Amino acid sequence: MGFEARSAILQVLDQAIADQDAKVRVVAYDLSEIEVVSRLERLGPRLKIIIDDAREHGDADSGETQSAKRLMRTAGADNVKRQKMGALQHNKTIVVDGPNLKKAVCGSTNFSWRGFYVQSNNAVILTGEPAIKPFLDAFENYWENDAPPDFGATGSAGWTSLGFDNINAEVSFSPHISDNALLDSIGEDMESAESSVLFSLAFLYQTEGPIREAVKKLAKAKDIFLYGISDKKVGGLDFQKPNGKVEPVFPSALTKNVPEPFKSEPKGGGGNRMHHKFVVIDFDKPSGRVYFGSYNFSPAADTSNGENLLLIKDRRIAVSYMIEALRIFDHYHFRVAQAESRKARKKLQLAKPPRKRGEKPWWSEYYSDERKIRDRKLFS
Repeated sequence: MGFEARSAILQVLDQAIADQDAKVRVVAYDLSEIEVVSRLERLGPRLKIIIDDAREHGDADSGETQSAKRLMRTAGADNVKRQKMGALQHNKTIVVDGPNLKKAVCGSTNFSWRGFYVQSNNAVILTGEPAIKPFLDAFENYWENDAPPDFGATGSAGWTSLGFDNINAEVSFSPHISDNALLDSIGEDMESAESSVLFSLAFLYQTEGPIREAVKKLAKAKDIFLYGISDKKVGGLDFQKPNGKVEPVFPSALTKNVPEPFKSEPKGGGGNRMHHKFVVIDFDKPSGRVYFGSYNFSPAADTSNGENLLLIKDRRIAVSYMIEALRIFDHYHFRVAQAESRKARKKLQLAKPPRKRGEKPWWSEYYSDERKIRDRKLFS
């Protein structure tokens, strides 16, 4: 996520404000960041927006309720709708449709302080009329259908091409019905991996179903490189560390005896910090592909909540998500190493190259250990 994606999202809104003929359609779960809300206000009646009102979002003093009241004054009450679908209207999408400006924002990034500044998230900007049309259609289908079975029967719940010439990209919106539900097929796709599966999945710790089962099977597969992280410790799942030993990896704060910027790692505001939802399959092959969006890869995300999910079959994009998966995994693997050194009462430090003849180098295992050989070859 970082500040580049934040700037990209705000830039889309600034461009929409500047284009007086552009209409904007927004579906928001969290909507409390003033940088977003103030820009939406400037759009006036050109804005039409759906805001989640489930649970605390429906409270009179919530950021979402306050934002809704402000936008009713500028866009008009008829252009602001509160919705929770079966459980949550969990989307985070912005669509700009003008004669000269056609863009859509999607992904896992909530329009909140935590979404912009604290959490690990991804945001994607799509450009072009074919790319934004599925988002416009989904918005209208959400607006007209508050019940999951009704929305699930619309065309928006199926896979729809984004119409790019050089990238095989599709989008689907939840909630689905049994005829177009996706969770089983995604689990099967993960299990069909030929070389690797990397993922970053918020709420995996509380999610049962095909994805958890696929991860369990992949963890036991000898020929598959599996790296993954959840926002909390996941019982019953063992993740392979680079040294071949099993250890669950999940975010935990660093609070002392560490340098900046780690010591002041942002963690305020409640909620989780690892908010990504993506799965990368076979990034090192021409068949490389990645699933991502607001979709939590859970039964609720599939058939109850409002969600966006993209499937992009493109090795270049799969590699970019692979890099993000490794960045996060290694970032929190450091916590595991720190805890292990404390438990063993050993000093945590970088290994040095051999200085004496016959001294075994630290990297020798990457040429003798089967798992580490696969690690070295996969990323070399």
